[in-house]
Amino acid sequence: MTSTRLVHNVGAGALEWLYAHRDGFRLEPDVDPEIGFLERFKPVAELALICKVLFREGVAGSRQAQLARQLVDHAWRHTLDGGRMLVLGQATEPLSPVPFEVYLPFKELGYSCPEAEQAFLLNQRLESHAALEMAPVRRLGLSAYQRRFGLPPRPPEADIVPETWLGRTPEPWTVEGHTAYDITHTVFHLTNWGERPDGLPPHIADYLATWLPAWLDDWLDLQRWDLLGELLVVDACLPRPTWDERAWEGFAAAQQPDGAMPAIRTMPEGDPDEVFDIVYHSTLVAAFASVLATSRAMARLVRTPA
Repeated sequence: MTSTRLVHNVGAGALEWLYAHRDGFRLEPDVDPEIGFLERFKPVAELALICKVLFREGVAGSRQAQLARQLVDHAWRHTLDGGRMLVLGQATEPLSPVPFEVYLPFKELGYSCPEAEQAFLLNQRLESHAALEMAPVRRLGLSAYQRRFGLPPRPPEADIVPETWLGRTPEPWTVEGHTAYDITHTVFHLTNWGERPDGLPPHIADYLATWLPAWLDDWLDLQRWDLLGELLVVDACLPRPTWDERAWEGFAAAQQPDGAMPAIRTMPEGDPDEVFDIVYHSTLVAAFASVLATSRAMARLVRTPA
């Protein structure tokens, strides 16, 4: 059984690094149009999502909870300018779902921007918005966001699941990096980011229970810490998590003394902004995996008779 203290410390260190580097969550309004203004919104959305999970699970210490709240406040007030940057983003790329996806976790955390909501409601009614071509797992996520926002999912999530890679439960040895990220996000959307393990259809839960240990071994051996972290989140989303001891010990050993988690093998060097862009996601994932695994482990202890 993996040490709960080890798992908790991974998340605590990750939040310390994220807070110390909070200015890395930045936008670039004057970016070259060929690169795309909305590219830098993704880190902000992921930050809000992970902090929302931390508040929801309620297992973080007071220091972690305080840092998470300060991070979300900073992102909303400074990075997004109280939501006004989302309005600008939607005006810049009217059919993009990105501003809507960034806004929702902030809304669920109590923040609001009526002007942004008005733009989202208008765009969501467009047939062109529903006709946007995207990968099934991406469409699944957007439908889930529509439902959480109070809109009818277009199409319903149940209609999309069989079209995802994971929904088809193919040959497990064909998984590679890109496919593995699709697997993890299918699980995140179906379980509402770990809140509802019973959201996984039984055949998918059984498939993951059988093959996830082998995938954890593979990406641990490859030192793909970002993907390993996401797979550890998937484990915590299962009805019966394994708390893979070898994977967690390897993951924790890769974390730097300041809390940063390298994405692959070792920490990069160079310009601080570029280093942030490389490791912010793996560090956020470390916080996510830590809080969810800690929560599941504590719930198991409560259920286990003395």
